[in-house]
Amino acid sequence: MKVTIIKSFLIIISSIFYVIVGIKHFIEPEYFLSIVPPYLPYHLELVYVSGLFEVLFGILILLPKYRYYGAIGLILLLIAVFPANIYLAQNEIAQEAIGATQEIAIWRLPIQGILIWIAYFIRK
Repeated sequence: MKVTIIKSFLIIISSIFYVIVGIKHFIEPEYFLSIVPPYLPYHLELVYVSGLFEVLFGILILLPKYRYYGAIGLILLLIAVFPANIYLAQNEIAQEAIGATQEIAIWRLPIQGILIWIAYFIRK
């Protein structure tokens, strides 16, 4: 019973988080553009696509029938955007653009792993 409560809490919090952050991709794309690694093409398109998938997967994890697909989608998305977090940790200009210190940027790296674990945990 305790695991069910924790899982339900994580599903709701995760959904809210991903939907809000996904919407932010469309409202403030420049925030995300500043952390897209320069070696990737189509920066604005990548920001919009990743935002769209954050919203989509954030909604899907609320629906028991589609939760597995939403959670797996989040795992794949978190892996796909990990290079942006590495770039942020290595680039002072990117850090300044989003108002982060290098310490915060470095802490974001293991947090990605925690977010992946949460998505894996809620997938069933």
